[in-house]
Amino acid sequence: MQLKAGIPDSWILHESQSTIDVFFNGKMLTNIHDAMQDLTLHCNAGTTSISKKGDLKGYGTVWYHPDGIANILSLNNVKKKYKVIYDSGLDDGFVVHKGNGSQHVFKPSKKGLYCTDVTNDVRTTLVTTVDSNKNKYSVRQYSSARKAHLLQSTIGRPSTEDFIRYVEGNMIPNCNITRDNIIQAEDIFGPNLGSLKGKMTRRPTQHVNTSWTSVPQKAIQQYGEVTLAIDVIAINKIPFLITTSRNIHFGTAKLKCNKTKKTLMMSIQPVA
Repeated sequence: MQLKAGIPDSWILHESQSTIDVFFNGKMLTNIHDAMQDLTLHCNAGTTSISKKGDLKGYGTVWYHPDGIANILSLNNVKKKYKVIYDSGLDDGFVVHKGNGSQHVFKPSKKGLYCTDVTNDVRTTLVTTVDSNKNKYSVRQYSSARKAHLLQSTIGRPSTEDFIRYVEGNMIPNCNITRDNIIQAEDIFGPNLGSLKGKMTRRPTQHVNTSWTSVPQKAIQQYGEVTLAIDVIAINKIPFLITTSRNIHFGTAKLKCNKTKKTLMMSIQPVA
């Protein structure tokens, strides 16, 4: 971990006074490239020029300034993409509500900087949302993908494979959805959860061979005399005879209609 001005390079600050998103830790970014136009950055230390940009996974493009002192996300920019809630009475920090229903929290540090620490995953996915996914497609492609997503839910949420088969087999009347639309819909919105619930089939287990083999003579000599520990328990007032053998630790349980001596002896004899 490296420190600049006392700020770890694994911190991402949530800054209300910044008007741009700018990072100095290149390990957090991908696709670092020259910007089409330089940016003049004004701060307390003076003025500097930034000429590179990079992609923060799950968020979008940010400015890259390796000589900076902090990784900063502008509150003004974040709230344009996601719902941000702050309640001073709770002191929970800034809560960013993700598009998938989960949350990401920027909590205050000891010095009062609202930040999130990504030490354990320097290439962290800050937020993965529909907005960030749909940017890969044109307006027409997104519109068609949205229609495919809604249609999949309307017809009973079939799996993506089945949905494609229905469309290509002309099984849905007046359907103008294509295979590409379905694939793009899954990429943008993720797998349809309704098509997964209750449809994960159990795989058959390997057959168990129940054939008997002769007991080794050594085992008979060592454990020929069996001592049983016996007890009667009741579950919902229903008696069960429980036995376990010492050394071998073989246990049995048998349902009994009563607790009479004759009944118990008849149950013990098969075990012995």
